[in-house]
Formats: sequence, C-alpha cells, structure tokens
Amino acid sequence: MTRPAPLRQTTHTTHTAADSTYGSRTWRPTMAIAITDSPDDNRYEARIDGRRAGIAEYMRTKESGLVVFTHTEVDPEYNGQGVGSALARAALDAARADGLKVLAVCPFITGWMARHPDYQDLAYQSRSKVED
Repeated sequence: MTRPAPLRQTTHTTHTAADSTYGSRTWRPTMAIAITDSPDDNRYEARIDGRRAGIAEYMRTKESGLVVFTHTEVDPEYNGQGVGSALARAALDAARADGLKVLAVCPFITGWMARHPDYQDLAYQSRSKVED
C-alpha cells in the first residue's frame, strides 16, 4: 500500500541563459517529480514519467515519535536533477505532518537538513542524562 507524500508532485527547475529575469538567467521547469510514500517498503519513491528515479529509506515508529532516514539513492540517470532534494523535502514534510522528530543517519538527508534551516526544528536531539 502506498500513500502520497504531502508533496505529491514538485517541479524541478534549472538555471538557463534564456530571458533575463534574474540577471542574465531565468528559472524554468524541466520535469515533474512525483513522490510517494511506500510504508510497506519503508521508503519514499521518486518517479519521473512513471519510472522510479530514486528512493529515501526510513524506519518509523509512531510510539517513539521518531523517523530514522537510513539511505537515499538516486538513479545515475537522474543525478543532479533535484530528485534527491525532492525526496528529502517530501520525507521531511511528512515527518512534520506526522509530528515526528528526524534522526538522519543518511549523509544526504543530514546535509540537506543542514542547508535548509527551516527544517532544523525536526532534528532529533538526544535527551539522555547518562554520564560516565
């Protein structure tokens, strides 16, 4: 069973030298990236024109209020086209909607969160008081 992620579809943009709206460059859409949550497989899937372009794997338990992102992978054909970013944004938006904190052990998700301060509130912080 799959459920649409909060961000069902995003339009990736690319920098081109056509019509100047930002200096000598403009942004224009290049492709639609559909993101769905596949909870039976514990991953979000990105599809472009029906083909799987990438995944973001996770472990989630409602009881702990935590989702752990373990691995993100983009098909080499789609590298550098915003697929990983679309996966990260959709997955983190879903965590926020579900009231979950995020533990990112995946380097991609960790780096993405670091570059997007508006997602820092989702970061899990250990509250252990254990001392040596």
